[in-house]
Amino acid sequence: MQIPRSRLVVAGLVGLAMIMSASVPAAAATTASTSKVEKTRLDRLKTPKLGWYKCYGVAECATVKVPLDYDKPKGAKTEIAVLRIKAKNQKRKIGSLFLNPGGPGGSSTEFALSAPAFLSDQVLERFDIVGVDPRGVGASANIKCFRSVKEQTSVLTGMNVAFPLGKKEETTYINAAKAFGKGCSTTGKTLAGAVSTAEVARDMELMRRAVGDKKLTYLGFSYGTALGQYYANMFPDRFRAIAVDGNIDPRQWVGAGKSGGQILDARMRSAEGAHKALVELLKRCDKAGEKYCAFAAGDPVKNFAAIAKKLRAKPLVIEDEFGTYRVTYADFIGGVLGSLYSGWAGEEATGIAAEISAAMSGGSAAAAGKAAVALRIQTARAKGYDFPYDNSYESQSAVICTDGTHPKYASSWPSATAVRDLKAPYFGRPWGWTDVQCAGNTWKVRDEDAYRGPFNKRTAKPVLVVGNYWDPATNYAASVSSSKLLPNSRLLTSDNWGHTAYGSGACVTAAIDSYLLAGKLPAKGTICRAGHQPFTKPLDTDSGDLSTMSVEPGKQLPPVVAPKPVSVLTGSLFG
Repeated sequence: MQIPRSRLVVAGLVGLAMIMSASVPAAAATTASTSKVEKTRLDRLKTPKLGWYKCYGVAECATVKVPLDYDKPKGAKTEIAVLRIKAKNQKRKIGSLFLNPGGPGGSSTEFALSAPAFLSDQVLERFDIVGVDPRGVGASANIKCFRSVKEQTSVLTGMNVAFPLGKKEETTYINAAKAFGKGCSTTGKTLAGAVSTAEVARDMELMRRAVGDKKLTYLGFSYGTALGQYYANMFPDRFRAIAVDGNIDPRQWVGAGKSGGQILDARMRSAEGAHKALVELLKRCDKAGEKYCAFAAGDPVKNFAAIAKKLRAKPLVIEDEFGTYRVTYADFIGGVLGSLYSGWAGEEATGIAAEISAAMSGGSAAAAGKAAVALRIQTARAKGYDFPYDNSYESQSAVICTDGTHPKYASSWPSATAVRDLKAPYFGRPWGWTDVQCAGNTWKVRDEDAYRGPFNKRTAKPVLVVGNYWDPATNYAASVSSSKLLPNSRLLTSDNWGHTAYGSGACVTAAIDSYLLAGKLPAKGTICRAGHQPFTKPLDTDSGDLSTMSVEPGKQLPPVVAPKPVSVLTGSLFG
């Protein structure tokens, strides 16, 4: 759930509450331990030897084969890739910091390689930064649901819209989703049935031993928070620190209880988070006025609704020297949703709306805005390709489909997404179509060792749960519920915009760093202020040059991978 992945780091400001570091409380007598089943699966295996070699100039790489099924240690194997950047100060090294950018389907090795661009110097000084590509992903052995790119493209072409709208598009989309699910349940069956989050957690536990760490230290974003929470519950006594930023409530993710019969967004309510963020931004735009917001003329909330209504009735056709572009309602909403991932969500979302409005009116501003509108919105459109084989949608879908329980029939999605769109206007459909390929009678491969809970074990060490108010993908409410679910956890809140909080300001970044480095938790109830709030600088200043803003010189926020509906041929659904 690719529209651009990157988010830039905002200049940090002091938090609403001073971070009062507290020592990690002693483990309670009721602390859970690793189950006998997981001990049997993992502890009987020899610790793998990683044959490190220099790579990318600054890193070390290795590959290692692990059991495809941990219940059959002498059976089939799959290969996973590992990358590390060694701590700058090896004499004072704490250990390894495992990273995961989210997705599912995001490459942890690529993420770790980019760590010097976004992690603080203190963290880089004291930790080896380690990325393990989840099985099926990136440099690890890839899941492949089709025999060729040609065969894959013939299926994905039917899903090549930001989201389907209307009976004709929905029928085409559903038929393609069925063919996709069939491919992964047949051609891709071997790996598709062994890539659940639980398997990735087991791989990470094995890699913890392989790098020589007695306990795991972990920082995960977006879907990576699910991986962190899985590990915390499967191996509750085997980590020193787990920080999870932009949380998925694991009960919603797996479809616990009656929620198993619902589509994924009816459980996760990402659409509500996106809608809440958009409406708040439009109201702030109105209050800020035209000097600070490009879309402030009139009533921004009503004007946005008017644009959406016109595009639903008839696509906008833009012609200029670059060509002819057709912008649909789905393109517009998909583009706006993508902009909400940014720390400058206000400026970007209202900028898109202002450009579309100008193009529709044909006024003097339209000519200058045509190219920008086309280039920005068309990122959500198809760009056919032949090589190489891109398995991002397959790897993401395999995790979503095997981790959770989904409605039985793909034909039920049109009505279900329509209901979602009523509850969360604009975004109910793009989020709602995320898992149609997972319909029970479509995606038939299962992982018998997938973990379904419980997710409320009392861990030996505390978990730091981080959420920001205006997250358009992982609803802030899920961070709150996740923190309540884990008995030994602490919630840290940030008021930043965009998806996830680390790097959005000095307060939240320092709090996470302090926890990772020293095991110190922020005070209960801490709310951090972000370094940037929308519409605070006049439009005629250079504040729009986002690339010049950072928490520290040279630092830039990681390309967090998270649920983001988009055309499947231009990138992953979660990217």
